[in-house]
Amino acid sequence: MKHLESVEEFNELKDNGRTIFMFSADWCGDCKFIEPVMPEIEAAHEDFTFSHVDRDQFIDLCADLAIFGIPSFLAFEDGEEIGRFVSKDRKTKEEINDFIDAL
Repeated sequence: MKHLESVEEFNELKDNGRTIFMFSADWCGDCKFIEPVMPEIEAAHEDFTFSHVDRDQFIDLCADLAIFGIPSFLAFEDGEEIGRFVSKDRKTKEEINDFIDAL
């Protein structure tokens, strides 16, 4: 999964195609819990580009997007938000797949 480098890159990704942003942080235990399964989730949903957003590096962006719990997922298609799986709860591989499948 590619790591977001700038707010400009975020805007470019969200405005072009189908992108899922995963918001997390290095210190987040629930984020570390799902990291090993993310490559499988990405492989199962090749119609999306996946991008990791470090919550601490992009705290203002998270506030603007109302991302107050991590890990969280935000999906866009050509600039329009098409779904969000945002909470502070631990997420399972099945829950993440179900979220993406429902988009």
